[in-house]
Amino acid sequence: MDRSSLIFCVGSAVVSVAISAIGYSLVALPREVIAAARTPTPAEQMNKIDLGSGFGTISVLDLVGYYLENPPVETTSGGAPAKARRFSGC
Repeated sequence: MDRSSLIFCVGSAVVSVAISAIGYSLVALPREVIAAARTPTPAEQMNKIDLGSGFGTISVLDLVGYYLENPPVETTSGGAPAKARRFSGC
């Protein structure tokens, strides 16, 4: 490998690392936001969710309760409902 090729490869690598470091520092989330995202929030403390289209707002607990009581129906490719599966638990 001649000298100019080696200089180009090393220079390209240095410029790429510098651009990546500058770009990461510009788009990275602040540490406070990351710490808040890792901390779970109880459903009781969450804000109400607006369902829109005239449905209004609903609490997270009510939404989860409705989902547990009325799970989505899975269909097979033929359009017939999927075979019922028995939940065995842990």
